[in-house]
Amino acid sequence: MKHYLLKYQYVEDYLEKRTPFRPDHFTLAKEAVAAGYLLLGGATENPADQGILIFKVSDKSLIEEFIFKDPYVQNGIVSSWEIKEWNVVVGSMLEV
Repeated sequence: MKHYLLKYQYVEDYLEKRTPFRPDHFTLAKEAVAAGYLLLGGATENPADQGILIFKVSDKSLIEEFIFKDPYVQNGIVSSWEIKEWNVVVGSMLEV
């Protein structure tokens, strides 16, 4: 199992534009948490222009599947995204 960071870049006025898609976005995220592969996720503040999600998976195709199902991506709230493998060497919250 490896850790990955998923970085979303949001469109301008993201906070207003996300509203109709937010419940379905949260449903997808909660399903990924329940399945055990999404560990943490949230948006940056000041400015609220990015989302960062931390995954622990054996195959990053699960992350790609998450991205393509995400209502934020499907509806243009995410202008770009990037998956980065993350070499975790220490942590108190996460089992590395």
